[in-house]
Amino acid sequence: MNRILRIITDIENGLTYNKKLETATFGMGCFWGPEARFGSLPGVIRTRVGYAGGTTEAPTYKTIGYHTETVEIDFDPDIIRFEEILFHFWRNHYPNRDQYKGRQYLSSLRYRDEKQKSMMEQVKAKMEVELGELIETEITRLDHFTLAEERHQKYYLKRYPGVLEQLKDFYPLEELLLNSTFATRLNGFVKGFGTREQIVADIKSWNIPEITRQQVIEKFSNIKW
Repeated sequence: MNRILRIITDIENGLTYNKKLETATFGMGCFWGPEARFGSLPGVIRTRVGYAGGTTEAPTYKTIGYHTETVEIDFDPDIIRFEEILFHFWRNHYPNRDQYKGRQYLSSLRYRDEKQKSMMEQVKAKMEVELGELIETEITRLDHFTLAEERHQKYYLKRYPGVLEQLKDFYPLEELLLNSTFATRLNGFVKGFGTREQIVADIKSWNIPEITRQQVIEKFSNIKW
């Protein structure tokens, strides 16, 4: 267990030490795919899915009410800027409401402060020119984000029980996957985002001890899918 805790701690400390991470919150249809897509991007440290935008207290997947399926990502702005995330957001789904049934799969952006709101509006204007039509994405202040049930977190990775078994020496408990950058990359990889070479190159850029880096690369390289 000490070895496991050291690996997890090395990765967490290395990617967050002396860093001021930022958080982006958005909905772009079913939250499984966007979590995988954004989790593959260098600079994205953590991903999670949940519910936002509604009034139901303590929403769940079965009692989502007026909420929208939502993704939250913590990212390092020194590696990937909020503006880049917004372009990625709009370029990877159709944002207008006639494509969605109700609010569950609504295109939405939730800002935390006026700086985020301003950037959303700026990028939206540029994307409207690019798309040649007005964008109907709902842009509102984030009031509350409710974490979705564990089975929805890193959904695509969890569809590979054999892989989870191979990862047990890193993650003996499934809840440890939630805040794991390595699990975030694997969840994107199994959905088809990123190549083996890109993931290895990304891991090599992490500010972690060399012994930990080699253990993570070895684990990834030896996974039998």
